[in-house]
Amino acid sequence: GGMNEISNILVRFRELAIQAASDTIGDTERGFIDKEVTQLKEEIDRISQSTEFNSKKLLSGEGDEVAIQIGTGNSEEDVFLYDPTRTLTTTDNLGVDGISVADRAGAQESLESIDGAIEMLAENRAELGALQNRLQAAVNHLKIYDENLSAAKSRIRDVDMAVETAELTKQNILTSAGTAVLSQANQNATQALKLL
Repeated sequence: GGMNEISNILVRFRELAIQAASDTIGDTERGFIDKEVTQLKEEIDRISQSTEFNSKKLLSGEGDEVAIQIGTGNSEEDVFLYDPTRTLTTTDNLGVDGISVADRAGAQESLESIDGAIEMLAENRAELGALQNRLQAAVNHLKIYDENLSAAKSRIRDVDMAVETAELTKQNILTSAGTAVLSQANQNATQALKLL
């Protein structure tokens, strides 16, 4: 999100530089345009310094690598490293800290710097997009792993209701039959005693 806003600012820089490079406006208007450029440069640096997650700066290039556990083991393949120095987006790093559109020549020269900054920011965004896609793939894989593990656990631990119901019915029939046979046998002995 921070890089998206910086990208919008760089596009605005380009629009303003093109306006200032034209002789259709005077030096007074260029001065007004330069004030906006100056404020937008400060906003780029503010966004770079204030974009953070879990008290870690993401776009200022400060800090050490961030380790993100993405697997279930303790190997190098189960840890993902994010290096904040690879997505540095300050005006100095982007090469737009010194641009000025206060005069026509400066505005024309700044176009090349702005184009370079837009390209560098696109590379930074591609870097983060690739990292985001990799993390999403890891999350999807872990979800599938969890689902398959739960299914296997269920097959091992859960009862097959059809088999268990048939077994219970069989045992009930055998018990009833055994009771009936025993009852019949007891009746025969009782009748024999009566006859005697």
